[in-house]
Amino acid sequence: MKTMIKNMLRRPFHTVLCAVCLSATGIAFTSCDDFFEQESTHVIFEGDNPLNSTADTLYSVIGIINKMQAIADRTILLGEARGDLVDINDYTSADLRELALFNVDEENIYNQPRDYYAIINNCNYFIANADTTLYDNRNNQVFIREYAAVKAFRAWTYLQLVLNYGEVPFVTDPILTKEEGDREYPRKGIQEICNWLIQDIQPLAEIERPSYGTIRSCDSRLFYFPIHLLLGELNLWAGHYKEAAVSYYNFLSKFNGVNSSYPIGTNKCYWNNEETKWNSYITDYRMFWDESFGNRLITMLPGDSIPSEGYYSQLRNIFNSNTDNEYRVSLTPSQSLIDLSAAQRYCDITTDLDTIYAPENMESLGIKYLGGDLRLFGYTEVVNAVYNNERIEGQTIQKYQTRNIHIYRNVMVYLHLAEALNAAGYPRFAYHILAGGVNNNVIEENIIPYYRNDSTFLRQFDFPTTRYVLATPEAGIGTNPNTIGIHDRGSGWSLANEYYQLPDNPELDSIARIAYQQEAVERMIVDEGALEFAFEGLRYYDLMRVALRRNDPAFLADRIYARQGEANSASMKSEIKANLYNPQEWYLDWNGEIGMIVTSEDTETKTETETETEE
Repeated sequence: MKTMIKNMLRRPFHTVLCAVCLSATGIAFTSCDDFFEQESTHVIFEGDNPLNSTADTLYSVIGIINKMQAIADRTILLGEARGDLVDINDYTSADLRELALFNVDEENIYNQPRDYYAIINNCNYFIANADTTLYDNRNNQVFIREYAAVKAFRAWTYLQLVLNYGEVPFVTDPILTKEEGDREYPRKGIQEICNWLIQDIQPLAEIERPSYGTIRSCDSRLFYFPIHLLLGELNLWAGHYKEAAVSYYNFLSKFNGVNSSYPIGTNKCYWNNEETKWNSYITDYRMFWDESFGNRLITMLPGDSIPSEGYYSQLRNIFNSNTDNEYRVSLTPSQSLIDLSAAQRYCDITTDLDTIYAPENMESLGIKYLGGDLRLFGYTEVVNAVYNNERIEGQTIQKYQTRNIHIYRNVMVYLHLAEALNAAGYPRFAYHILAGGVNNNVIEENIIPYYRNDSTFLRQFDFPTTRYVLATPEAGIGTNPNTIGIHDRGSGWSLANEYYQLPDNPELDSIARIAYQQEAVERMIVDEGALEFAFEGLRYYDLMRVALRRNDPAFLADRIYARQGEANSASMKSEIKANLYNPQEWYLDWNGEIGMIVTSEDTETKTETETETEE
């Protein structure tokens, strides 16, 4: 089976149906006109072909993965270039520049919704035709893992589509004829699609992901989307915060099987300072790109090794200086990210258990990005070189060292768990995920006493202390800690850090006090997302989600306008072609067929909103 898959991935896929419907052989196909593209007449008809053999099903699933490669780079760039953590320069391509400045038209390579619908229609065909009634001699459903995996592919792809376009035609049956392709399909928004997908994949949450062994040196289990994790994401976007938190926890507690653990780990970038000298630091590059299954990476989309093989990822060339791009990268850390990183106070504890802080101004060492939180320095390397007899300053982003595109890693699950718990009314729980980490001792001693009426709900988050061992300054040799807080990964001992304590106002009544903490912890979570996941494609969506939850467009707009620093917000506002105080302009659109439609009434409203915000 391994040999068959390797050979299949080496050869091109044949066109079987327009809009990528799968034939009985299950092989996916090269590009063709999308059934939502205007004036498209290229639809190939398909007969009744159930997928009821191992070869059919296997080829079909791998074929869908192949089609997902088409949106791999886009998944990262749509979420990052439009945010506030990266900036463009003189060498940025026109398409990427237009994306960063919210000036995207139908010709832009990142605005091609047909690629999403190609995947969705593949999935729809598989779901409609896979024979899930077959059982083996042990009474196990033969194709249930593949069936669940394909439903997860469809859910994830629809989520990406609707987040980028706001409202999209929603189709769950395969398009096989021109007549079907010409129909008008109902348009649905983010919450409606999320609610539908939650109901669709919930019954399959306990099904294990398929495993086809090693494909091109990669564990094939990394090519799939765990359903518990997707349920967390869908519920988070739909505003079902308790359900989202439980789904994230279910993923963490069941990832490695029953009675197992999936801790955040102790990987970090830190000062090895001998207490006060601040002249030695440790950066752990692997914490950002390890591709071993069961470690920190959960899901990735595989990329080809050379451009001629098909879906070759350009992310390494966009973020890293090399001869292919003449050492000119397209995206660099924004001033906003640099300022945020430098604003953090790094806290350490000496061997005498005294609390000390790294100096705030480390520029005297002459090392770029060193100071504050160490993660930006840890994954961004400044390269001084001579190219074509010219001395240049290049860049290496350690997060992009392989041909594969990373989608989910376990730190993201913990951060989104914190976001869900905070939004559900438990800011103390969220804070401890950021600072120090959690296990059952922390939950019982530092969280439940503040939410006595919700103790039953909170105790279902079972992090056994023997399996989730916290790193502490007092820990002796042999304790083998495996859990720290997310902020600890770059800023030292956060629980001891007087600049990183849980915001509180005990003079307020209990309800107002929790609301006060929620608002402050939410900002801490957003900042932590920037420090941990910059360049990984999450930022724009994080800002969007929080702004929608708060019903506060300025939460997104003001940060993006301050991409080049607060002092340059006005000039950035004039460069960006959309009015980001109007949420309808956050989304892409395509030929009036897909995306949000801005009316004259919306335009009048946005002007008023912008004026009020500026005032």
